[in-house]
Amino acid sequence: MINKRLLVKALLAHNDENSFFDKKLKVNLRGKEGKAKFLKHVCALSNSNPSNNSYIVIGVEDENNDIVGVDFFDDSKIQNLINAYLDPAPTVLYENIPFPHLNEGKVVGLVTIRSNNKPATLQKNIWKYKKGMQFLREGSMSVPYTKTISALEDNNTVVSALENHAQNNIKLTLDGVMDFINRHQGGLMAQYKVFKELFVVCWSGLEKQVKGTTFYSRVDIELINEQVKLFYSNLDEVEISFSENEFIITEYIELGINGAFKFYPLEEVRICFEENGNYFIHSELLFKLPNWNKKTLHHLMNSSLVLVDKIKNGKQLNGKEEHEQYQLCSLYMICLLFEIPNAKEALERIRILFKSRSIKLYQTYKDTQRVLRKIKYN
Repeated sequence: MINKRLLVKALLAHNDENSFFDKKLKVNLRGKEGKAKFLKHVCALSNSNPSNNSYIVIGVEDENNDIVGVDFFDDSKIQNLINAYLDPAPTVLYENIPFPHLNEGKVVGLVTIRSNNKPATLQKNIWKYKKGMQFLREGSMSVPYTKTISALEDNNTVVSALENHAQNNIKLTLDGVMDFINRHQGGLMAQYKVFKELFVVCWSGLEKQVKGTTFYSRVDIELINEQVKLFYSNLDEVEISFSENEFIITEYIELGINGAFKFYPLEEVRICFEENGNYFIHSELLFKLPNWNKKTLHHLMNSSLVLVDKIKNGKQLNGKEEHEQYQLCSLYMICLLFEIPNAKEALERIRILFKSRSIKLYQTYKDTQRVLRKIKYN
């Protein structure tokens, strides 16, 4: 079993970017340009390494390899993006790797790419890249390749050595459990559960009882054996359950209009552990649009523009407006899902305003984007 934190360190220590390894400070999958560049790198790494894994490490300064981290990114449907644009599609896994020195919520993104043993090709246009294009790695660059992909450098021995160097052991597992517990103090309930006498899952959160059911907020869940952060949320309510073979995470989001808020099921994630030392993750979207009046939403969005204008012009907000600004992104997300005109543009405008206004406000935007990604890819 590979300890992904060790693997990241081994990749960064091995040498600079090459035909099986790329590093990025950040990746932006919000717009077509960002998606296109990500697809280009995945395609190039897959085509350059048909017989072994390739990797992209995200959250690393390019010049000196400093690990600065990125926001937790729980897009379990990233394979859907790959399948939509590349044929044959390589298998792509995005994992969040915690490092002790990073701030809360920050991780290193590790993208693992496994080729389908055939050259991947763009199957439709995206940004400036045209249908039918192929890419390969030339040193640290991902470049278009117009000739037939044939003889390639064999990296299998080097990649296997790096992966073997990152194998987990009992000491690393115990150290990981202790590190997790020590990091989650101050009222957070840190717990662990062992599955199949091999896998150790740790989780923590603020616990509360609602009608006999235990819910958690500020939830952090890690698979210690692989040093992978499985789930992280500062706001949402989470229900955790488990059996002998499964660890189940059910996430709820708070939505409302006109001051009436309630929690709605968003997604269920099942982590299933097998006797042979393997595990797999299955996610199911539970979210259904509330039965709200579309005219009311249209009115609320138009009314909110007055508040947005005050924020934009730096005017003093009263107590009610201070509270309402934290609900703007949620309102625009709901309007977008109900196909209210200009909701997408309103959400983009608020992104720019909130990013410069405060970290807490900008977090409300990022939370809505996480929900929209889940719904879109389903």
